[in-house]
Amino acid sequence: MSDLLESALNPRTVAIIGASENIHKIGGRPIYYMQRAGFSGTIYPVNPTREEVQGLKSYPSLASLPEVPELVLIVVAGEKALEAVEECAATGVKSVVVIASGFGEVDDAGRAVQQRMTDAARATGMRIYGPNTHGLANFGTGVIAGFSTMFIECPPQDGPIAVLSQSGGMSAMVYGLLRQKGLGVRHVHATGNEADVTVSEMAWAVAHDPEIKLILLYLENIANPEMLARTAEYARSRDLPIVAVKAGRCASGQQAASTHTGSMANEDRVVDAFFKKHGIWRVRDPHAQALAAEAYLKGWRPAGNKLVVISNSGASCVMGADAAEDNGLEMAKLSASTQQAVAKSLPGFATTTNPIDITAALLSNSGLFSEVLPCVAQDPAADMFFINIPVAGAGYDVQAFARDTAQFEALTGKPVAVAAWQASVSEPFRQAGVATFENEGDAVGVLGQLAAHTAMLRETITHWPALPTVDIQPGTEQYCDEAQSLALLSRHGVPVVEHVLCHSAEQVRAAFVKLGNNVALKGCSAEVPHKTEHALVTLGINNIDDAVSVFESHMAKLTLLNVKRAAVIVAAMSRGKHELMVGTRFDPVFGPVVLVGAGGKYVEAMKDYAVLLPPFSAEQVERALRGLRLAPMLDGVRGDAPMDVDAFSSIAVAVGKIAMAAGPNIASLDLNPVMVGSIGEGAKVVDALLERQG
Repeated sequence: MSDLLESALNPRTVAIIGASENIHKIGGRPIYYMQRAGFSGTIYPVNPTREEVQGLKSYPSLASLPEVPELVLIVVAGEKALEAVEECAATGVKSVVVIASGFGEVDDAGRAVQQRMTDAARATGMRIYGPNTHGLANFGTGVIAGFSTMFIECPPQDGPIAVLSQSGGMSAMVYGLLRQKGLGVRHVHATGNEADVTVSEMAWAVAHDPEIKLILLYLENIANPEMLARTAEYARSRDLPIVAVKAGRCASGQQAASTHTGSMANEDRVVDAFFKKHGIWRVRDPHAQALAAEAYLKGWRPAGNKLVVISNSGASCVMGADAAEDNGLEMAKLSASTQQAVAKSLPGFATTTNPIDITAALLSNSGLFSEVLPCVAQDPAADMFFINIPVAGAGYDVQAFARDTAQFEALTGKPVAVAAWQASVSEPFRQAGVATFENEGDAVGVLGQLAAHTAMLRETITHWPALPTVDIQPGTEQYCDEAQSLALLSRHGVPVVEHVLCHSAEQVRAAFVKLGNNVALKGCSAEVPHKTEHALVTLGINNIDDAVSVFESHMAKLTLLNVKRAAVIVAAMSRGKHELMVGTRFDPVFGPVVLVGAGGKYVEAMKDYAVLLPPFSAEQVERALRGLRLAPMLDGVRGDAPMDVDAFSSIAVAVGKIAMAAGPNIASLDLNPVMVGSIGEGAKVVDALLERQG
């Protein structure tokens, strides 16, 4: 068990500064909860106005306690909370939970007070949870250093789930949803403003609890991505799934987050890329987390994404197949022998291909489930099963259906989900331990999530054992000019358009002849990074005198712009068929970020791109492209040859290595367009712009 978990969640002694006799006050709840939960350590209420609190001897101050407590809850507010933190640090307390609000989430003055708390704690090595938190709860040890009402509404039951949240309200909600499903929860921890301890650190701690089988996160920002990545790597090694809600997906949500827990929300596409890279599954809300929890706890890890649908309704079969496609699942093609075995049990008009329609004959023969399910149990094409029961009840042996399905699940060892909206039908399945949902969308959605998450966790982790040495052209300007940017790419093996940097008409004439009598001319200056905005790009020049004339025009425009170092690039016209782009920027939280997607002049308007975090493979680049709107173009449309995706992917990997090696020295690097030919024709960077870190 980590030191963090030991000192905060398994202490021998706990003090509550601001302890209350009233169990419905914040200072009364923790004492009430810990006494009910069987906490075996010592509780020290601190309240100068009472000699006894909830049957325990009360002390007037921290200094009057007979020993230094390991964990202290600070319930008092404002300046008193700061004073209490400072006293705890000076006394040698290991951890404090600051319940009080009104600090970093409010204004600059609050942030200043919060910083004083943090400084006092760090001076002695004490850890702070909060402020502005509902607190911590470990139902495995009975340490409930929090006040959530949900622990009364849904009585605790120790179990294999950990809930870690910046928001106290969301931690309580997830806990409540899980308990309503009858699932036990061990850890429920809210980190609030994260003045010190973050959700990432708590995740690392609970991941080392051997009883935990599922970690659920609620995040409004990711303040410590290195620790979260390390936790995800460790969790993967022990087959411990992590499912996260990251709020603040849109601009208004990000603004709300900044006023809620005092966090600065991360850019959403980068967050998606971070989660995918580290095998963390992202869902939209706590309801989705609770919906899939039981399936994860069953230990299901599907070998693939092939689904078999079984129902007693033809319409439900159709809807099950639709739900499969909606959730990225394929309908399994059952073997001839499986279909023959199914046909022996069903009426002649029943469908034996997948989906399997048992038909209304189930009413007159309740044994059909027990006959059909074993037939498909071991079909090698099936990775998971969905049973949809839109109607049953009087006359149906639902208990037998549930019993047969549970036996079927045990026989296959594969995921089995049931949809049954009638309580009288769903309850026997739940009692039999079968994962049961109200509708096919939820049931098949969970199966799709399991399949995709399992595939994500099984993906080979890419390593780049060696990185290049990246030397950026020195200069005082924010940008390198185009020639310098292309030169850097070329030095690192990235194919760039043939070009010549020209300062005179004579050089233009020579370049025109050298490059094949069909060229583009572009003004080149670090002081004018965006050339098209100043009409400094001219394409398709096939006359040498026209080339000289355009050169003189561009140089004149650069002079009017007061450019000190002006030149013109003469470049061969690239013959690629498709315009894509690669970009990189340095994110202050996640480090180098690489973008791949549709390029050309409409890149900002279309925003058809994917985000990758280095290191990544060429295969991952292609997979990212196939998730975009441009995906049909990759394989050719209306007779076009397939695109040379391998060549483009190699460029993206090379750019990722450059970005990772340069780190913060490169603020951004844009390759747009990258002209991509048909398969076998390669890809080439036509324009590039490197931004130095300011």
